[in-house]
Amino acid sequence: VQLQASGGGLVQAGGSLRLSCAASGLTFSRFNMGWFRQAPGKEREFVAAVNWSGGRDSVEGRFTISRDNAKNTVYLQMNSLKPEDTAVYYCAADRSIGSSLRKVYEYDYWGQGTLVTVSS
Repeated sequence: VQLQASGGGLVQAGGSLRLSCAASGLTFSRFNMGWFRQAPGKEREFVAAVNWSGGRDSVEGRFTISRDNAKNTVYLQMNSLKPEDTAVYYCAADRSIGSSLRKVYEYDYWGQGTLVTVSS
């Protein structure tokens, strides 16, 4: 299984970015997908998730997660970015049923991360 995250970069506060995570080696449509982030010196934290049936959860109203099962890809649209959004963003895949999708330990596979830097 491989999860390849991309789309990070440097953006000014108030700007937008769309992250992508391309999955391979798994039956993508059967997996729940999540985005987490980790800032320097902090623990990895939940950002957003979409389950296998399309149900979505997010801690930020500025962020929207979506999936395209035909492309085996999950996206994270981030708007109105703030300097505190600066972190490495990771995508992850979870095969289970009934998990909250908000916990790091619930996920089976992780991508390598993509760095988002928001300047003030």
